[in-house]
Amino acid sequence: MVNVPSPAVAVVGRHNSGKTTLIEQLIACLVGRGHDVGSVKHHSHAGFEIDYPGKDSYRHRAAGASETVIACPGQMARIKTVEEELECSEIVRSMPGHDIVVVEGYRKSGLPTIEIMRSGNPADVHVAEAMLKAARAGEPLGTDFVQRYREQAQREKEAAAAGAPAAEPASDAAPADPHAHTTADDLAHKMPDANTVAVVTDIPEARQAAVLFNVPAFDLDDVDGLTDFLEEHYVRPRLTVVIQAGGESRRMGQSKATVPFAGRPLICRLIERLAPVADELVITTNEHDRLGFLAETYPDLDIKLVGDAFDFRGALPGLYTALTAARNPYVAVVACDMVFASAALVVAESLVMAGTGADVVVPVNKHGFEPFHALYRRSGCLPAVRRALDRGDRRAQSLLEDPEVHVEEFSQKRVLEAEPHGGCFINANTPDELKRIEDSYLEE
Repeated sequence: MVNVPSPAVAVVGRHNSGKTTLIEQLIACLVGRGHDVGSVKHHSHAGFEIDYPGKDSYRHRAAGASETVIACPGQMARIKTVEEELECSEIVRSMPGHDIVVVEGYRKSGLPTIEIMRSGNPADVHVAEAMLKAARAGEPLGTDFVQRYREQAQREKEAAAAGAPAAEPASDAAPADPHAHTTADDLAHKMPDANTVAVVTDIPEARQAAVLFNVPAFDLDDVDGLTDFLEEHYVRPRLTVVIQAGGESRRMGQSKATVPFAGRPLICRLIERLAPVADELVITTNEHDRLGFLAETYPDLDIKLVGDAFDFRGALPGLYTALTAARNPYVAVVACDMVFASAALVVAESLVMAGTGADVVVPVNKHGFEPFHALYRRSGCLPAVRRALDRGDRRAQSLLEDPEVHVEEFSQKRVLEAEPHGGCFINANTPDELKRIEDSYLEE
């Protein structure tokens, strides 16, 4: 199984804001729509137990084991001693393969955050009022209120010491509430910030502030609406992976799809590397008979073999075939001779596409664009490809040059962040090239 990173969002708020209730409802709604959901709960107190004295696993830990796994059919739990509290990013990286991970807490994790504010919670009312004042003052979302609260408190302390009346609260400070148990400094650390992507609230001031900050706001009971928002922007998008196998390769001397690599047809390697992230797997080929064995080899994948849409060759006709064959809105296109094609790179591209609204997310390096390990939005690209073909153009570059197509470049740095081993774009065109790659692979 490829360790494909999971996208994640955090639900944050103050104590008694209702984070756990919202997350419980959100997970149920996401799962009900067919998504695989992971979750993380930030426990604010040092130490917790999920096993009890007298149990065998507890005795293992008591004897000194630094890590214990409790396993049974259908379930597994892992208890591990760590030197210090793990960063949220580390925890999420240890949870690959989910459509989304919903995190409770970890406000400072850098994750996109959903802020919950409830009118029945005085601390939330404080924050909502401060947020609205900041929005009306034209402050950017994420303004650091910590220093302001401290300076205000210091001024009031100095005025009291001098026998002068206390200064009026600053216009953008949270109003005092003698019944609230949350200090101004606590509130400053728990304000919505630049990572806030949505607000869930029943407080009118919070909703008004969200509008001014151009952040979507949802009612406390609008779980379906919030789920729609997550599906559009953060849940791993449903995508079709198309492996372009073509047919007989003159330079290779035979079909690249069936040429042996490490003792098996090369196409099998590509399928196994990319299938974990494919909601639909398509192979474009003119050798249906020679690839018929794939249905028996991978009976659970429902692989679709599709012939070329045109009787002439070229990168653009091949891309047209891939886009017309796909049922999902996102289409990853990978050449079958890319021995180290990366599922993690496909997922990283899909998250960029969801976040930017791009029609194409294409890796770029010193050699130029890599259109055959790129991601395409079907609705935006198919008409542009058709227009280029009607002009007689067969180059993939023509799609990337189309002014009506939003192209997002995926830098080499980002490629290596997604796939640290690199080598994603290495391809084999001749038997000698394939042999060198195979020898290097077998030596690893």
